[in-house]
Amino acid sequence: MIKLRSWEYWPFGIVQFPAFIYFLWLSLRARSFVFFSASNPGIPMGGMFGESKFDVLRKIPSQYVPTTILLPNPTTTAEVLHHMTKAGMHFPVILKPDIGERGFMVQRVTNEGEVSSYIGQLRCPLIVQELVDEPLEYGVYYAKYPTEKRGRVISLVAKEMLSVTGDGESTLKELILNKDRAKLQWKKLSERFKNELNVVVEEGKKIELESIGNHVHGTRFINANNFITDQLSETFDAISSQIPGFYFGRFDLRCKTLEDLYAGNVKIMELNGCGAEPGHIYDSEYSLWRAFGDVVRHWHNIYRIARANNKMGVAYLSHREALAYYKKFRSVIR
Repeated sequence: MIKLRSWEYWPFGIVQFPAFIYFLWLSLRARSFVFFSASNPGIPMGGMFGESKFDVLRKIPSQYVPTTILLPNPTTTAEVLHHMTKAGMHFPVILKPDIGERGFMVQRVTNEGEVSSYIGQLRCPLIVQELVDEPLEYGVYYAKYPTEKRGRVISLVAKEMLSVTGDGESTLKELILNKDRAKLQWKKLSERFKNELNVVVEEGKKIELESIGNHVHGTRFINANNFITDQLSETFDAISSQIPGFYFGRFDLRCKTLEDLYAGNVKIMELNGCGAEPGHIYDSEYSLWRAFGDVVRHWHNIYRIARANNKMGVAYLSHREALAYYKKFRSVIR
């Protein structure tokens, strides 16, 4: 019933259905079902799926990126710990697959045992990333048309991590089950906090239940488009201009203050290409019809940028090449 009442929890295909119809029309116009592959020539498939997250991060100037290492699969706990020490990293850290989407297998780990459990499930190279422990997390969507000198920020989403606040009477279990967003994560949270579920949480104490800023992990997405300014666009245009072959995508980042975001004092955990959604549409106050319109507009932007790049000599991937990327992608996230 929670999911039925709030469309933000509905299956991906329902929200994207109008865009799929529009995508077919755009494909006919472009004479390619993978026209989106030309949207970001510097990212395989334009960043729709199957690209290496680590390779994309390496394109970003290092001052904006937290310490990040890539390890082969299979790997061992000892190798992970060795490379963490070599890179000056310590627990907690973020582990994630080098190929994935929508928060797939992104996990904060705090000890060797959690590392061992994690790597046993992995089907692709492993990313180990320094935990960026800044208070604010945003998704900044940037777009630049190849024929124009400057790009701009077209979507801004603020992320509120899943948490509960004590009232001095309720146990942690009761607080979780009384909050819809947390209740949907019960299976995972009941295991993570199994030793604390029956503890009464003191009044005013806030407990962060999930530190990964992704919708599938219970993060609340807040439409922050009203905070988009010329300064923000100029800042991310300056950063994006240093990333070869990048025109369209979302920066997932953390910073201390909104002023730091405007100034570019940020740490970028991921850069996702055209496959990333404009996260502001998942604000619980956003209407489904507005979301439909924004998703269609999103595909229109992909088409315009890809077509412009194609006219400037960027070839679309062949359908055979795209199928190979898709099979690789599915083998990892199945």
